[in-house]
Amino acid sequence: MKPLKFYLITDTHYFRYSLGAYGEEYEEFMDGEQKCFAETQAINEAAFDYLAGADEADIVLIAGDLSFNGEKESNKAFSALLHDFKEKSGKRVYVVTAGHDFNDNPFCFDENGRGKPEGTKFTELYDLYKDFGYTDAIAFNEKHLSYVAELSEDVRLLVICNDIDGQKHITYDDEFLGWIEAQAKQAQADGKMMIAMEHYPVLPGQPILALIGDARQAEAQKLIDTLADNGVHLVFTGHMHNQSINVTETAKGNKFYDVCTGSAIGCPAYMRLVTVEDENTVDIKSIPIPDFEWDKKGMTGEEYLKAQFDRMIRTLIYRMEHDPEKFMRKVSIKPTPALKKIFPVIGRKLSKMTVGGFGRLLFIRVDPSIKKDLFVDFAVDMARSVFEGNQPYVEGTPGGDALLKLFKKIRPFVKTLKGSQGETLDFYETMKHTVGNYGIDDYNAVLKLS
Repeated sequence: MKPLKFYLITDTHYFRYSLGAYGEEYEEFMDGEQKCFAETQAINEAAFDYLAGADEADIVLIAGDLSFNGEKESNKAFSALLHDFKEKSGKRVYVVTAGHDFNDNPFCFDENGRGKPEGTKFTELYDLYKDFGYTDAIAFNEKHLSYVAELSEDVRLLVICNDIDGQKHITYDDEFLGWIEAQAKQAQADGKMMIAMEHYPVLPGQPILALIGDARQAEAQKLIDTLADNGVHLVFTGHMHNQSINVTETAKGNKFYDVCTGSAIGCPAYMRLVTVEDENTVDIKSIPIPDFEWDKKGMTGEEYLKAQFDRMIRTLIYRMEHDPEKFMRKVSIKPTPALKKIFPVIGRKLSKMTVGGFGRLLFIRVDPSIKKDLFVDFAVDMARSVFEGNQPYVEGTPGGDALLKLFKKIRPFVKTLKGSQGETLDFYETMKHTVGNYGIDDYNAVLKLS
């Protein structure tokens, strides 16, 4: 087969700035946000300017959450940007919509506080984005806004959406799984290679994310089996704003890869250049989202997005001490009078503690090279690395050894964890592989599909 190349970008979260993204209430909202808001129009314009001039591929895939939160004006503006991009570059664009693209209750901000712009209905998405995959499809499922497209003479793209009118993040029923299976079998019968794209990850980006129900496709194993056992061994996803490449194997021995890509408008901000070399070999390369025009306070685009991520984590730690009720709501802990007293004490201690001091508290020896580091700084870096991928806290590094000692201390009390889809997870192994990457490089890798 002839090699095929395409670019992939996800979670563009385009927000039309003229709707309003400023003011005191806006700043308070952004204290808890990983992704940017006001800057998204500028970031997307820079990203698609780059892609228009990028000459390695003439296809772009966009893996969902096209608009910030379903504002109709944002969807219209992003659709216009894509039309302009297609016309100027001559490239083909294929999208999947997701939960942030339709909403009855979107919001914006100005000097008067939170406002409510007009939202987008699920039934309006087809007309907004029909020129980016739907009208070129060789198979189309209207209920699920899902389709099959010919990327080349040899490769087909299966685009699957887990939203329907009135519902988001649904479990795929037997009828829709049957439709997916039929498309995969048809590709095999026609001698075509098929790859897939869905907004939600099918495999947890990092092991700890298996605990979060919203972090992956509901009843994911059914989808994995349906795809991999019928010749589809690779899916491109987004949603969690993390950079990861993971692999599993079905009971029948078929490999299945999930390539999840960071959001265009939040740390880690990357796109992918994908080369399908042959039916068994796919090369993945990561490209940073380009710098963008904005008052970034002297920072590069990458530094600016990283600062927003760190702001979110630092605000969370600050609220533990100063606003425990808001902290507990953010981390889904039911507030109680006792916890409202305990968390400020913990937060106060942690805000002043060094990594060495934290180690002494738990009788853990910490390498001298990190003893004097502030615990909060260490925690922020560790949290960010879970999303950035290629997590550095592996065995044999000062930070990794300290964390593994901590997990061993906790292990007698928490031997297993229950995943959101009913699976039993070993606590120590889950945490070890969450803070340290011992597997596939999350940025650049050559995948062997069988």
